[in-house]
Amino acid sequence: MDIALVGGSGFIGTRLSGRLLKKNCKLSIIDKVKSVKYPDISRLADVRSLDQLGAAISPSTVLINLAAEHRDDVSPASLYDDVNVTGARNLCNIAATKGINTIIFTSSVAVYGFAPLDTGEEGGISPFNDYGRTKYEAENIFKEWQLEKPFVRTLVIVRPTVVFGEGNRGNVYNLLRQISSNKFIMIGGGENRKSMAYVENLTAFIEFSLNFKPGIHTFNYVDKPDFSMNHLVSHVQTLVGKSSEIKFRLPYFFGIVIGSFFDLMALILGKKFSISRIRVKKFCSNSVYSSAVDNTGFIRPVSLLDGIASTVKYEFLENHENESVFYTE
Repeated sequence: MDIALVGGSGFIGTRLSGRLLKKNCKLSIIDKVKSVKYPDISRLADVRSLDQLGAAISPSTVLINLAAEHRDDVSPASLYDDVNVTGARNLCNIAATKGINTIIFTSSVAVYGFAPLDTGEEGGISPFNDYGRTKYEAENIFKEWQLEKPFVRTLVIVRPTVVFGEGNRGNVYNLLRQISSNKFIMIGGGENRKSMAYVENLTAFIEFSLNFKPGIHTFNYVDKPDFSMNHLVSHVQTLVGKSSEIKFRLPYFFGIVIGSFFDLMALILGKKFSISRIRVKKFCSNSVYSSAVDNTGFIRPVSLLDGIASTVKYEFLENHENESVFYTE
């Protein structure tokens, strides 16, 4: 099987590339930067450029689109539309021109916004930021492409919750680092629950979805169970050899005030800080989703607890300073 992995130089793409290469797939990584781990199969192209994509993508291949503008603090904000929406439109044009009949698109649960507990794939779409809005707009562009030839074309839309794993420098890593270094302060009561996705399981599901038949297949991707913040923090403290007791807590109101202060400082100084009002709000909110993945016959290769343990061990109990890392939200 020939596969073009668009946006494949990043965290998820690098992990997925390793899986696909073990299956002897003919893989090309299409990205605006060369893959550090797999430079020999990298082709440089920006999803915003139709010409670059056309030169990089071969006919009759399978497209997996991981490319996205996703941080909370992207500037200018127009990049969300340029990359997420225009990129989707360009890929559909290439697919139609080159006889490509399968596209797998990684969207996000951000399309639901601050969703009710256990929101499934049929949940209401109500994004609260440009990232979620443009991801949903991209979904609709891909759907239009599929519906042009509904009995021939296959579209898989995967909406992961927050993804974590070894080598990732996103929000989950920042939380784990704070816990392991005794710098963590719990904001709020800590009873809010979070759905998470371990990168090995997510990439295994993307690989699994290569076998889906023509149609539109939409899935949230979640690894269960959904831990409360209290449970997660206590568990990680135990993994790094500390007491499971959470010693420091800050009321939610004060967390919002602090986040708002850093937003003001960011505006005045033109700098980006790891603390913001929206990040405090996201940290303290429930973020729990259900998923139809289990109805497909897919079996996760790693339990969520083992994924957390493996990540903590790799990042904080072993030395991997010479390994590549990936900075994400």
